[in-house]
Amino acid sequence: MGQIEWAMWANEQALASGLILITGGIVATAGQFTQWYFGAYSIAAGVLVCLLEYPRGRRRKGSTMERCGQKYLTSVVKLFGPLTRSYYIRALLHLGLSVPAGFLLATILGTACLAFASGIYLLAAVRGEQWMPIEPKPQERPQVGGTIKQPPSQPPPRPPAEARRKPGEEEAAGVPSGGPHVNPLPVTDEVV
Repeated sequence: MGQIEWAMWANEQALASGLILITGGIVATAGQFTQWYFGAYSIAAGVLVCLLEYPRGRRRKGSTMERCGQKYLTSVVKLFGPLTRSYYIRALLHLGLSVPAGFLLATILGTACLAFASGIYLLAAVRGEQWMPIEPKPQERPQVGGTIKQPPSQPPPRPPAEARRKPGEEEAAGVPSGGPHVNPLPVTDEVV
């Protein structure tokens, strides 16, 4: 069996927990809970986590399907270099972001999910994984000379390949190159 890449699981978990933090923060802020400012913090922390986690990292082996519009955020994540590439730093960042949101009931689920994602990132970091961007591969253009062996000799519609005669075969059979001409109706001068 292949080795599990823990970072993929941590990425999905962290992205989902960011969305849960935003949702819980909206509920706490709109509901004017007694400590609603933790809800406002949860919204900001959730947006930060979602922006950091939206660009999916490249897998070591195999192909990785990139998310829609990910290339724009990938350039931002690449800009911060080792701060966003290292899973040790991501694990500490997610754990630190989850603590203040844990003081409010509406955001406790997002806190637990983000702490769980932090643990998975720590496991990925211990196993030597790091974030690598998905780079588009240049597509090879087919060469025209390599795909077309010989252009067609007859205009369309063409009979099937086995029914076609080569130009040399017609003359060898005694048929002129224009093909046999058969006149279906006799020509007469009578008018009917």
